[in-house]
Amino acid sequence: MPFAQISRPISLLLVLPLMLAGCAKEETDEQKLAASAVSNTSTRSGPARQEPKPPPEPVLPDPPRKPQTEAEKNLQQQINQLGRQFDGKVGIAVRDVQSGWTAAYNGREWFPQQSVSKLWVSLTALDQVDKGKLNLSKEVTVERKDLAVFFQPIRTLVLRDGGYETTLDDLMERAITRSDNTANDFLLWRTGGPHAVQDTLADKNIKGIRFGPGERLMQSSIAGLEWKPEYSIGSAFWDARDKVPLDQRREAFEDYIADPVDGATPVGMVNALARLKQGKLLSSESTEKMLDILHETRSGPRRLKGGVPGGWKIGHKTGTGQVLEGEQAGYNDVGIVTAPSGNSYAVAVLIGRTSVPLPQRMDMMQRTVRAVVNYERQID
Repeated sequence: MPFAQISRPISLLLVLPLMLAGCAKEETDEQKLAASAVSNTSTRSGPARQEPKPPPEPVLPDPPRKPQTEAEKNLQQQINQLGRQFDGKVGIAVRDVQSGWTAAYNGREWFPQQSVSKLWVSLTALDQVDKGKLNLSKEVTVERKDLAVFFQPIRTLVLRDGGYETTLDDLMERAITRSDNTANDFLLWRTGGPHAVQDTLADKNIKGIRFGPGERLMQSSIAGLEWKPEYSIGSAFWDARDKVPLDQRREAFEDYIADPVDGATPVGMVNALARLKQGKLLSSESTEKMLDILHETRSGPRRLKGGVPGGWKIGHKTGTGQVLEGEQAGYNDVGIVTAPSGNSYAVAVLIGRTSVPLPQRMDMMQRTVRAVVNYERQID
């Protein structure tokens, strides 16, 4: 959900023309997220389901070593400058996949992931494929009861035909490339729910990454609500949210930012992405599949991707959170940038809270990628 008033989608029309001045036409996905008010992951409800357990105690990755070469010092200096000049709480990290060195600003602080956490659902699914526990080619039917909240393009197909027949493979691609909440939600519960994702993160020793109770519960909590199934249809969620007293919403909003249940540290994020690129988290076949899907991401074309020069490649995942009184909790992009030389860099820009216009946020993300490009030229 790009920067906008949070009361309901229609009110965004009064704000977006000013905020999006200077954005190219290609930023249509950002505007779709604004119309939907938020882009996130989601959880699926069910009568036999137990309440997800809380996330484990925070486990932080080891702090990165100090820069030693001139190229490393220059990159760290640029990352520090970008972080300090940005008006908002931001964390930035860049990991040189080849050398293992990491530059970071607020690298060990916790930030909301929002839809970035869809990565860990797909990672869990592919890990289960590697273990012979899950078949992604299995045909499934997504029904009305499976619908989530906010951005879910698949909802049109579900409601039009009374159900949408597809495969788990298709749902994974929709979840990552289009950030479809219902697709991600369906896949999440087919892997075993939040417990399974949390266990996968622990089993693979992925530090600095949390996975919460799922987006239905989490997003309702952020708004000061308790989840109800009817919120998945029409404007029911926004109608209910409008009735929550402002002080109650503010308290819930601040609690989430202070200790996000879906939190991640920038250093933890780039460490995990680097290990994915190196094939240390999945089989070679599943690694290739995951990276290929990330390269097809449609959301956020003017975030990190906007700073990628010709000849370079990027596979990435965005995350966009709720807005209250002009402040947004979570505006992110993370990914793996690859130079023509074949050298790769894991990059994470996590904005915990800000009220600056979208063009300024995207410019900061693009400048982060350009700093990586400069680093690559210095070591080449």
